[in-house]
Formats: sequence, structure tokens, C-alpha cells
Amino acid sequence: MRLIRILVFPISLVYAVVVYLRNTLYDIGVLVSYSFETPILCIGNLSTGGTGKTPMTEYIIALLAENYKVAVLSRGYKRQSKGYVLAQANSSVEDLGDEPYQIYQKFKKINLAVDEDRCHGISQLEKTVQPDIIILDDAFQHRKVKPSMNILLTSYNTLYSKDWYLPTGNLRDHKSQAQRADVIIVTKCPSNISEAERQEIIQNLNPNKTQQVLFSSLVYSDELISKDDSFLTSSIKNKDFTLITGIANSEPMVAYLMNLNRDFKHLKFKDHHNFSAKEVESFKSLGLKLTTEKDYVRLVKKVDNLYYLSIKHKFIAQGAQLLEEKIDQSLK
Repeated sequence: MRLIRILVFPISLVYAVVVYLRNTLYDIGVLVSYSFETPILCIGNLSTGGTGKTPMTEYIIALLAENYKVAVLSRGYKRQSKGYVLAQANSSVEDLGDEPYQIYQKFKKINLAVDEDRCHGISQLEKTVQPDIIILDDAFQHRKVKPSMNILLTSYNTLYSKDWYLPTGNLRDHKSQAQRADVIIVTKCPSNISEAERQEIIQNLNPNKTQQVLFSSLVYSDELISKDDSFLTSSIKNKDFTLITGIANSEPMVAYLMNLNRDFKHLKFKDHHNFSAKEVESFKSLGLKLTTEKDYVRLVKKVDNLYYLSIKHKFIAQGAQLLEEKIDQSLK
């Protein structure tokens, strides 16, 4: 795989030029970015995935939902529906896509919609829902919308400043676009990351004077949960199980489970993988099965003895307070 990425390096140069020119056209006004009356908070990254966008979206929903009427708008990647769809009680994972469906199942009081056209989706939410704030999930590179606040995520192990463009690297947007972010969050950090290392990362990212750089780590749930029951995550060390993942970066989860039990099988699939009938059938004979929350919503009706391990962000130092202050400023 590494050799292939090296061989396609010339293609990545072309890709870098194309995304740079596209952004330049927006910067000089040839392509138009639209503003809206409703405050819009955008969460995204410069890479193809693996930075923890969905748990960060959930973190911010939990932060705001008590005091604001919150709506979430996502593309609904790999859903079977088309156009604008507002989530309802009878909506399925096929209607919304795995990540939006996961969010809606957790936060029933919010309004959630999917639309490939973000401008159209925002307009529909403003007409029908009239929210106090709209959270755009995975939309940093969608320049047609001018958000009130941009939150840019980058993973501790693959900082965008050290990455390269597709297909040699994982960047889908130009590094210079990081300057549009109001807040940059370095995710998946070690929980014991030192102040010296944080300062080194900040220096490497080279934020402008108005940007805040925050740090977070991933915290795994104390429980493994299924539709019928749950048990303590720590007890997994005494059980035989198979881990099934269809996410961009499963390494942190694998490392976490290996600290508890080094003897398990891992079936690894691509991000947003649509599990075939043959694959689902093969899972049925595996005994105890663990998966991510995103994969669980697609497999739960098809596979028995399936449990998921949920994750959430935990901010380091004063990160949580600083993020809340930045969001409050954007809403005012």
C-alpha cells in the first residue's frame, strides 16, 4: 500500500493544485459563499476521516441542547435516500446514513436532517424547524456555506501539517484552509500529554493570532452495550470475541482492547462499509461480537450477540471551558 501511495505522488500534486485553485476562486469571490440568518457551527477536518467528527458533534450537541433549539445537518454519506430528508421516529439507517442515524438515536429532542446540498438543507431547516443553531457535520470543505464558527479537527498521530494530499496522503483539502478555522482541536491525544508537547504541536500547526488550539483524548465507555443487555468493558479480558470495524481508523480501539485482552480476532473493513449478505451470514457463527457504535446501527438488526463500545471526547487542561466560551461568542 505504501509503495502504491509513492507511485501516485504526481496525481497528488495535481489534486493539491486543483483544491488550491478552487479555494482561491472562493477567496476572491468568483465562487460565492452564502450566509444565513441562523448561527451555523461547522465541524470538519482537512483529511478523509479518522479525527473523531461524530463524537465531537455529539459533544457539542450535549453542550447546547439544554439551552438552544439545535438542528444538525449532514450529507448522509452512503445513505439510500436522495435529497433533503428530515429525521422522523420511523427513519432508518438507510434513510439517514450510519453516523446521522447514530446521532439521532442518541438525541431524540434535536432536529436532524441530511442533504447533499448544504445550502438547500439549511434553507429547509430555517423554513420548517426554525432552530436557534445549526450544526454542520463534516462540512469544513463545503465553501458554499459561510459558517458563524468553524471547528477544525486533526488527529494527534496524523496532524494535517505533516500530512500530504490524496491519493499519496489523506488530505482532501489544502493545508492553507486551516486558517479559516476559529478553533483547531487536536484529537486522540494521549491522556497524559505534556504541556511541552502541546506547545510543540501548536508551533507545528502555526495557528494565526485569532485561532485557539485545544487538545482532547478519546475515552471509552465502561460498558459494552447491545439491544438486550450490557456488561462491564473490563470483563472482556475473560471472554473470546471478534471485533468488527468499518471505520477510517480502528487502531485506537484495537490498542485499547489489546490492553484488556490480547487474544481476539479483528475483521477490518473500509469506512462506511456496506456489509454484504454473505459477510453478515459469516458473522453469525462467530460467537460474541464487538463493534463500533457507527457499525452497530447498521448490523444490529442482522446480527445477534453484537455489542458496541462507545467513545467520547475528553478535553485536556482548560479545553472544554475555552471551547464553550468560543461557541458562546459565535452565538452572540
